[in-house]
Amino acid sequence: MASGVRRARLMLTWYWKSGLLSSLCLVIPLIVSGCATTFSPTPIDDVPFKSRAQIQTKGGLTVTAAVPTSEEANAIYGVDLASKEIQPIWIEVENAEETPYWLLPSGLDPAYFSAAEAAHAFASSQSAHDGESITEHFQGLRFKNPIYPGATASGFVIVNRDEGYKALDIDLISREDAASFTYIIEDPSFKGDYTLVDFYTLYPIEEITDLQDEHALRDALELLPCCTTNKKGSEQGDPLNLVLIGNSSDIFPALIRRGWHGTEILWSKSLRRTIESFLQGSRYRYSPISPLYVFERQQDLAAQKARGTIHERNHLRLWLTPFRFRGEPVWIGQISRDIGVKFTLKSATISTHVIDPDVDEARRYLVEDLAYSQALAKLGYVKGVGVVSENAPRMNLVGDPWFTDGLRAVMLFEPRPRALSDVEILQWEWPLPMGASASQGLRDASQ
Repeated sequence: MASGVRRARLMLTWYWKSGLLSSLCLVIPLIVSGCATTFSPTPIDDVPFKSRAQIQTKGGLTVTAAVPTSEEANAIYGVDLASKEIQPIWIEVENAEETPYWLLPSGLDPAYFSAAEAAHAFASSQSAHDGESITEHFQGLRFKNPIYPGATASGFVIVNRDEGYKALDIDLISREDAASFTYIIEDPSFKGDYTLVDFYTLYPIEEITDLQDEHALRDALELLPCCTTNKKGSEQGDPLNLVLIGNSSDIFPALIRRGWHGTEILWSKSLRRTIESFLQGSRYRYSPISPLYVFERQQDLAAQKARGTIHERNHLRLWLTPFRFRGEPVWIGQISRDIGVKFTLKSATISTHVIDPDVDEARRYLVEDLAYSQALAKLGYVKGVGVVSENAPRMNLVGDPWFTDGLRAVMLFEPRPRALSDVEILQWEWPLPMGASASQGLRDASQ
């Protein structure tokens, strides 16, 4: 207990000296007092969320999807949905086929909420609005099956809340057929690290190399930098142990589908939430990640899968490379598993996470995780940093040891759905079985 108090005092002292704690103090009264809720919905057509809608068509089915911000959702429903960690997804389906279709809400979220269930969460403090009860209002907004031939149906499905962006897997079935649609929709109010990067102008077009052959791809990936660095590039850190290749509409929904979340930039709100999570030992799924550098710039974006506390998580960083493979972007990245926290003067926030030194375990976890995403099409391994023995580990930029078989996993993504049996194994390098010593060397997959 005493050590926990000392840690808290050290952190609060730093934040006070940095001037950031004063902004935090302004929001503490709101956290303590909470906000009263009044049922006062706004007509859906008066809320501008549909201006960000995305449309896809397959055969005779046209599906439009949109995700209201928290403020827009509160206006539509007349209550603070975010306070209950739920959010509505708006879907419109135009059916030009000759058979009825049904939307499967479980595809959006296996733990989705019925309209009555969501309304009941607010029932204790609500009264009717213009003669309509909150339950009636929620029921009137929900998506109603089926979608008859020649008809259009629209409405909301209420799911568990995500910040930053939402991956939507929309599945429609009929008696004879099925159709799947995948969307990734950003929340314009979320200050994610990816908002700092203009990916369209990151590389001049003359610097981009489009590779067509798998052998050329393998050679190019092995020539990429071995490790992350500090800002000056004078010290090496964690190994670059993964490559993701594919359209963003396939890669990032795959990550979100498996429970990965984006990271916020460090600003007043994310700082407050980080401090709260640290002091309370709670989870913060979007906590900022410290910068590491490749190509003389910090990560273009990061993602994390948090456990029950802020101290433990899997996290990865990604950088867009100047390569394309058959027209699709190629990302190089670094993944490790956080297993605790420590204090260090090498970090601007005085504290940092401690990583599992077996970085291959985190790499292996990601491969297995994304194999279940229904979007992984091909898997292979190429040479990276080289073998680093457990008996002679290297250190990252904050002094944590790590060891590895020296490979980087290469994952190629295509539109879902793809079964585990559909994943093609590239006949490149291949890691030793789990538990084998990296110093024993590597075997080729073709042997």
